[in-house]
Amino acid sequence: MKQLLVLSGKGGTGKTTVTTSLIHISQVKKYADCDVDAPNLHLSMTEIPLKETIAINGLPKAFIHQDICKNCGLCQKYCRFDAIYLRENEYIVDSMLCEGCSVCTLVCPVDAISMKKNANGLLRNYENEDTFFTTATLNMGSGNSGLLVSEVKNQLKTSDVESSFEIIDGSPGIGCPVISSITGVDLILIVAEPSVSGISDMIRVLEVAKRMNVRAVVSVNKYDVNEEKTYDIINICKERNLVFVGTIPYDPKLIEISNGIFNLDTLNHSIGYESIKHIYDNIKSILLGDE
Repeated sequence: MKQLLVLSGKGGTGKTTVTTSLIHISQVKKYADCDVDAPNLHLSMTEIPLKETIAINGLPKAFIHQDICKNCGLCQKYCRFDAIYLRENEYIVDSMLCEGCSVCTLVCPVDAISMKKNANGLLRNYENEDTFFTTATLNMGSGNSGLLVSEVKNQLKTSDVESSFEIIDGSPGIGCPVISSITGVDLILIVAEPSVSGISDMIRVLEVAKRMNVRAVVSVNKYDVNEEKTYDIINICKERNLVFVGTIPYDPKLIEISNGIFNLDTLNHSIGYESIKHIYDNIKSILLGDE
């Protein structure tokens, strides 16, 4: 089983539109959206019914038992995150600020504080007779986005749907969800933007991939918006001995994919969709060549 991860380094490059196109071109049977901070692949995959939702627990949060608490204030004094405040003569934990460090449980002289399970995200699995799609949403104010991404990828492993190829839509940037997404994949496709910030963020993702010893290839979306920067990206790939798999022109027809509309007769005659087909052919030959 081969896994392709699509990354961008920054938001707004068209990464999810490219991912959606690759899913339809390849007819892949298993795929995931690991952009847990702001997932949107499910908006395009409307033909797959929702099978189940699962609450995923992160770090536990502190809870003060008011019937035991003596209002000594030590918990508030030693909380490094200012997560405990006094309200109507009762000490309360603000779960949005609590980092689950448990210091308050150690300093409480009457054991009035316990750590309770706390859901940090909601995982959603979509499935029909031969296709499986999984994604998750991080709860507002929650951490451990990398852990939630790992849970999404575990769903791919445990699904009964059989597939020799999987596509994962990753997060922008180089933070925890990206690092967790990269772990274990066979190839990374970077969808770069032909701009100064697009090049800078592309290089950062390439450095992360190199440190994690995962092969990366590069494409440019909306290359004709700034052809000079597109050539700069191609030259960077040459300097780093990276495979450049192709360019995608600005094509308004591809916006239909982002809106969940799949008129393949129309898309098959669009230059943008044809360019993504060419990129997929290059990716497929690379993955097969790794076997």
